[in-house]
Amino acid sequence: MEKVVSILEKHKPGETESFDILLHHAAENNYSFALWRLPNAPVKNLVVSYAAKTLEPKAIIEDLAPGFIFAPFDKTKSRYYLPADMLFSFSNGMLDEPAVEESIASREWFNEAVSKAGMRPTKSFFVKETSTQSSDKESYQQLVKKGIAQIEEGAFEKIVPSRARRVELPESFDPIETFQKLCDTYPNALITFVSIPKVGTWMGATPELLIQVENNRIFKTVALAGTKPFEPGTDIRNVAWTQKEIEEQALVSRYIISNFKKIRLREYDEQGPKTIIAGNVMHLKTTYAVDMKETNFPQLGSVMLQLIHPTSAVCGMPLEESLAFLKANEGYDREFYAGYLGPVNINNNICLFVNLRCMQLADTHAILYAGAGVTADSIPESEWDETEIKLNTLLKVIRA
Repeated sequence: MEKVVSILEKHKPGETESFDILLHHAAENNYSFALWRLPNAPVKNLVVSYAAKTLEPKAIIEDLAPGFIFAPFDKTKSRYYLPADMLFSFSNGMLDEPAVEESIASREWFNEAVSKAGMRPTKSFFVKETSTQSSDKESYQQLVKKGIAQIEEGAFEKIVPSRARRVELPESFDPIETFQKLCDTYPNALITFVSIPKVGTWMGATPELLIQVENNRIFKTVALAGTKPFEPGTDIRNVAWTQKEIEEQALVSRYIISNFKKIRLREYDEQGPKTIIAGNVMHLKTTYAVDMKETNFPQLGSVMLQLIHPTSAVCGMPLEESLAFLKANEGYDREFYAGYLGPVNINNNICLFVNLRCMQLADTHAILYAGAGVTADSIPESEWDETEIKLNTLLKVIRA
């Protein structure tokens, strides 16, 4: 440790500089990484993984070593698990001191990265080119109309058509600066920057928890749906929701409860729905919590993950009919949009979120994604406007 300390005493880089050094060093060594900040948390975390692994469909996430999961929308495709070969945490703008013996190797690797800080590749992330192009307004509204017609015919109760938007990145675009801006702009969201060789790079600010396991005991999930623009100064206690938005959120709640019933789980705490702020929009949110010890469900996180992904909030109801409609009509591969991601078994917690308000980064451009919940009462023009608002979550930070 003497060599590590002596070099770091000469130069102690701040948080942003440390991210810059570490991510370039990871890219140079062809290592995967995930950088994130949990909602309303003061600490930012970075996992560097020598090699991303694919998870078996029925993998027990409670049994995994500390790491980060990155999963696609299509549950038949590979989920990626990034073991925490190196784990860093940052508080108050600086790298935290190693708290356990396992962190010493990470600090030594950091020391090596600092010593090589001048020898960098041009990119600090991995690029996977995609043919996905922007959806135009007319095409998306026609998709919404087709969904409404299918609902009226009884094919499903709700559908969540999405669209992509390709935007050119400014020459000054810096992914680490963008990550920091997202953290500052959206304190209530999970902010992520994930890069895996041959898989690509994604960044986002998602408000939607999929599953959480606290201290190996308390399981949580949420029903989040309904969208309204948020204006600063709005008193959320007095927000009026339409019948369409209330029913849309209720469908997601019923979906979660129906999955509890499938596994004969009757003891859960339900709170909501209530209005919450998620960046530049508001949603209706209901939270569900289960004591895994009292209900004797030690693997409830893994069980519910298999059951509820993809949720009706990003797909529709019933599930199979909705998936078939989206696959036949959306016209592009969602890839990791509306999949899920997050840290597992770090500080005895699992926190997986739905990958919303996200973008895929390429060399000179990014692909942004957004969807809207469509019911029988939907108006196509309004659903287009909703996706525009959601896309602006990242657009206003990219162009700032």
